[in-house]
Amino acid sequence: MKPLHLPLEGHDLLAVERFKDDTRHMAEFLILSTNCPLGRRGQYKRLFLTEDEYARMRSLERQGQLQIRRHAAIIEGHILPDKPKKRRH
Repeated sequence: MKPLHLPLEGHDLLAVERFKDDTRHMAEFLILSTNCPLGRRGQYKRLFLTEDEYARMRSLERQGQLQIRRHAAIIEGHILPDKPKKRRH
């Protein structure tokens, strides 16, 4: 969930990057570190990413530089949100 007080920066939902052939992921994330290569601390961003770019982003998340808040798969420009895990009783 996006923090209410932060504007969304980065790619718009209809950005050209979403429709490129190699785009596979959409990620919305909060930058936690002052030395993150993707932006300034406190920014909330959305980016459409290739497999390699998403792997790099996951690496930055493991290092504590950012926190991915939302993710969706992209197939031929269609956004397919991740489904929440079902709880078993």
